[in-house]
Amino acid sequence: MGRIDFARAALLPDPEVQRSTFVTIAFMDPPDLDAEALLDGKALLDEQARERYSRQILFPGIGAEGQKALLGSRVVIVGCGALGSFHAAALARAGVGRMTIIDRDYVEPSNLQRQWLFEESDAAEALPKAAAAERRLQRLNSSVCVRGVIADLTAANAAELLGGCDLILDGTDNFETRYLINDFAVSRAIPWIYGAAVGSYGLAMPVFPGRSACLRCVYPEPPGGAQPTCETAGVLNVITSMVASCQVADALKLLSGHGHEVEPRITRVDLWNGGMRQTAAPPRDPDCPACARREFIYLEETRRAPIMLCGRNAVQIDGRDGERPSHLDLEGLKARLQALGEVRANEFALRFRVAPYEMTVFADGRAIIKGTSDPGMARSLYAKYVGG
Repeated sequence: MGRIDFARAALLPDPEVQRSTFVTIAFMDPPDLDAEALLDGKALLDEQARERYSRQILFPGIGAEGQKALLGSRVVIVGCGALGSFHAAALARAGVGRMTIIDRDYVEPSNLQRQWLFEESDAAEALPKAAAAERRLQRLNSSVCVRGVIADLTAANAAELLGGCDLILDGTDNFETRYLINDFAVSRAIPWIYGAAVGSYGLAMPVFPGRSACLRCVYPEPPGGAQPTCETAGVLNVITSMVASCQVADALKLLSGHGHEVEPRITRVDLWNGGMRQTAAPPRDPDCPACARREFIYLEETRRAPIMLCGRNAVQIDGRDGERPSHLDLEGLKARLQALGEVRANEFALRFRVAPYEMTVFADGRAIIKGTSDPGMARSLYAKYVGG
């Protein structure tokens, strides 16, 4: 069944969009806000709100009723990198009543080129992205509720972090987490919007469980081997904002009560070489393991669990996909990493040092990350430098 530009999509960090960072940013309830009214969808447009959102209310596609719906909605953003930070800022400004932002990473100077919420002081303090985003969003719109959670999204915490929302937005950088989002969303009938960008190329696709193809209909299996990431292939800031804008536009339609107007289509954009193309998503796969057979293997808590190596301040990551054998092109990975740190490789393994960490990556996709005992940090480093 229709895989779309599979090689191309892998190139664009299908799984490498924003570093697999998951910080849950939740707008904390301001004292003058009736949060329960927001959650019940009963938020009224007072004079101040009508002025603040007046240009949005004047737009026929939203109007006063749509704005009320936005104020009463709840969104989860998984990943607060280039895509997720744009999602959060745009939805906060639009008046989405409650947001949870999940990210496991911290702000670095290299993020500032494309991650719109953050500033130099955040990088200087190495603030967790969730905390930095929550602080900034409170200044952008103090009338919405933001909750920031610094965490790695896993099968064990997915129900707690994703449950009860109206929509999930993908700002992640790896297939494993996207398949986890897909399994959870399909199992709970929650819409979600996939997005990815690397270099000058990006794509976006909404997923409506029961109505449209899910991620595993389109990509039954993740691409094998190491994949390009923003760290190894670079990225233009305008492509991340373009992809995120496509995702947010569909989010605003859905949250304002116009979900029927969101077409299940795939949008592909290349802002350097030119061209934007939209095509209908393929039909649902009648044999899809997720939405047809309802086999939610990515929700299994034992799947690919990182192993902390006793007494070594190291974590082992299993980069292989279940039973599917994997083989990394270690020479190709070496070529991409040479400009970033010290690299040595042979036919069996690659060793990469970037202070204060050392990664040993094996040809079957496994890796040992030294310098941390935190599985979340180990996953982040693997996604950042190896991909997938």
